Amino acid sequence: MTGWQLIIFLLLLGGVLSTLGDLLGSKIGKARLSIFKLRPRRTAVLITILTGSLISAISLSLMLLVSRELRVGLFELDDIQARLKESRVGLLSLKKQRETLEGKIKKSEKELVRLGKDLFAFRKGEVVIASGQSLATFTVKGLNKSNVKEEVENILRRANLNAFLRVMPGKAPNRRIVLVRKDHIERLEEKIADKREWVINIRSAGNILLGESYVYAFPEALINKNIVLEDEVISSIKIFADKLNLPSIQKQVKILLASTLAEVKKRGSLVTEIQVDSKSIKKIVNQLGNRKDGAFLLEAISDKNSDTAEIISVSLRIKRTSS
Repeated sequence: MTGWQLIIFLLLLGGVLSTLGDLLGSKIGKARLSIFKLRPRRTAVLITILTGSLISAISLSLMLLVSRELRVGLFELDDIQARLKESRVGLLSLKKQRETLEGKIKKSEKELVRLGKDLFAFRKGEVVIASGQSLATFTVKGLNKSNVKEEVENILRRANLNAFLRVMPGKAPNRRIVLVRKDHIERLEEKIADKREWVINIRSAGNILLGESYVYAFPEALINKNIVLEDEVISSIKIFADKLNLPSIQKQVKILLASTLAEVKKRGSLVTEIQVDSKSIKKIVNQLGNRKDGAFLLEAISDKNSDTAEIISVSLRIKRTSS
């Protein structure tokens, strides 16, 4: 039943019951009846009160009978309000979670866009500086607080020149494009102002495309130390002549050089590749090509002493070993 129908029904019901109550009260008054030894007038008042209560009871009963909303509102209102309050609290929590998730999604979308640009640039060959790539490497010694700032500025200027030539080839390097955080520079200056020998390396903080306006970078400082000694065996692998052909020999050489690079990096070297004597590679190929059986040890031997920032140059050597 709709709200308007309920109102009309109540008005009609109230009118009918009021009329009946009035008739009943008049008849009782005229008949001068007495209930509970009350005077007729008081009996009429009592009847009127009972009739009014009966009207209210019947009205309420009929309303509850025909209106489900009224029954729910009358008997379940407190529970509904409690559930509504809990729902609002839960909704607030969900809203906060949604805002957090939306923030993460937006951040992920930005990262995906950036990665997509990097991937597209990689495919087109437009990435001129890779993330973590060195922009400049210098070895300094004997610095103190009076000259460390000047030396660091010279290093940053050289890194800026190298980056500019890669990012904007053909243009005059007339402005600074390499940006390094001020607190990183201050920590670098404080670290190297102790008169020891340091290797300072300026690295790119991300992939840089051809023509970009800025290169964000960070500095690192390592104590300069000896990485390999002359004639030192840096790494080695065991191979078997009966299982080798030219492609597999070349593959084993690549594995050995990769192992050598990993070893010198673990020791603290800043090199990104190993220089190898090509004559020693040809010699190894010829030696193994003439062998039909037996186990051999393929070794990478340092050609000279090399420190942290110096090139690692090796020759290859093979010798028979027990299987």
